[in-house]
Amino acid sequence: MASASTNFDYSSLKQLLNDTHAQVLMPTDGDEYEKSIVRWSEHCIKRAAAVVKVTSPDDVSATLAQIREHKIPFTVRGGGHSTFGAASIEDGIVIDLSKMRNVTVDAKAQTIKAEGGTLWEDVDLEAAKHGLATVGGTVNHTGVGGLTLGGGYGYLTGRYGLAIDNLLSVDIVLASGKQVTASETSNPDLFWAVRGAGQNFGVVTTFTFQAYPQANPVFAGPLIFLPDKIPQIVEFANKFHTINDGNQALVWGFSAPPPANAPVVLCQIFHNGTEEDGKAFFADLFELGPIADMSSLIPYEKLNTMFNQTAGFDGRKQFGGGAFKLPLDPGFVVQLHAEFNAFVASHEGMNESMLAFETIPYNKINEVPNECMSFSNRGDYYNVATMFKWFDSSLDNEIRTFSRNLLKKASETASSRSKDGGVGQYANYAAMDVDANDVFGPNVKKLEELKHKYDSDNLFSHGTRLTPRPLVVVN
Repeated sequence: MASASTNFDYSSLKQLLNDTHAQVLMPTDGDEYEKSIVRWSEHCIKRAAAVVKVTSPDDVSATLAQIREHKIPFTVRGGGHSTFGAASIEDGIVIDLSKMRNVTVDAKAQTIKAEGGTLWEDVDLEAAKHGLATVGGTVNHTGVGGLTLGGGYGYLTGRYGLAIDNLLSVDIVLASGKQVTASETSNPDLFWAVRGAGQNFGVVTTFTFQAYPQANPVFAGPLIFLPDKIPQIVEFANKFHTINDGNQALVWGFSAPPPANAPVVLCQIFHNGTEEDGKAFFADLFELGPIADMSSLIPYEKLNTMFNQTAGFDGRKQFGGGAFKLPLDPGFVVQLHAEFNAFVASHEGMNESMLAFETIPYNKINEVPNECMSFSNRGDYYNVATMFKWFDSSLDNEIRTFSRNLLKKASETASSRSKDGGVGQYANYAAMDVDANDVFGPNVKKLEELKHKYDSDNLFSHGTRLTPRPLVVVN
């Protein structure tokens, strides 16, 4: 996209968008503007020239018309959880979807329609009123849009696949301002692209998901252990890989959370069934003698609140991701913990950081071939993630480098691209400047051809880089 016009009067947006219901906020608007640029990670707060809080697809189309005409840099904010600044921009325009949070459930058809600015809390609570649920994020103040368009792993993934595997259709505003529906039967090529690379193709204003009966409560919660139990926890993770039936999940990792700020191993367990069956399945962990057991039988809609406190909005944060295979060698994991813990302990204010092994069953995920949609992270491996939290801005580059190196080491067990076809890189954990081939693999060529079809001027360039390329027909 061309550089912004240097003489554009951003205050004119208030008059230009007067016929819509959009609210335009500028730095002169005080507290309301300041609240509008807050993000989950403090280092992603950027001072936009204008924040346009849209309320409808028409608002989005009208805003994009100004962006196109005046060549204004822009980005789109859904939940504001990106740790790489995808939802923020300096000096340009933020199209803010946070006023579009309506959720409609069709109990008979078992579908959920969620507007583009909804959070998973909105979806979980509304679906629960009808005894339904769909695959969603593990933190309920995460935006539906960002998580879904990048893939979407959740506690129900082992049974129903990814969020995008349960996406039935989207309503999307294209770079031209045109409003279209994309599904398997309407603009199917666009639907193929949206499921994995949606932020590169337009502004999704409505998501429609398949939902499933979820009347029963679930057994879940954190078990906390001292680090000397790492070998036994790894052995259970190896066993989990072979015995789960898709109704369980295990997220385990290292941190040093308050109030003790001492190193521990956190095991978040999940069983979609009774407490008795859940305790039997995870018996090996209970027998290890956790220093804290917060597991219980809870309604499904409370499940995605369990990480909320540890995922609060204070501090600077960065996600990073890789892949690992099971079985893991316990000694290898002990070494990773030692390296992680030494780094965190030597830097003040980093105790809430985490290295997490997301052991979410993938058999259901792998029933869908990588070429069926642009999402390309399907293979015989699991995601490993870092979430670093700190407060001193002078540490930004050091933490970024350490995270990248630690993930490279943690991912040594997964040569996923050569053996499994998947890229081994979850898009929602990838930096904005990552090479498109590392996220989309063999799907890049088709994506760039579709980018030329739907956004030839590369208006939506504030994300994983895709170059619009015309389809070359060989006679």
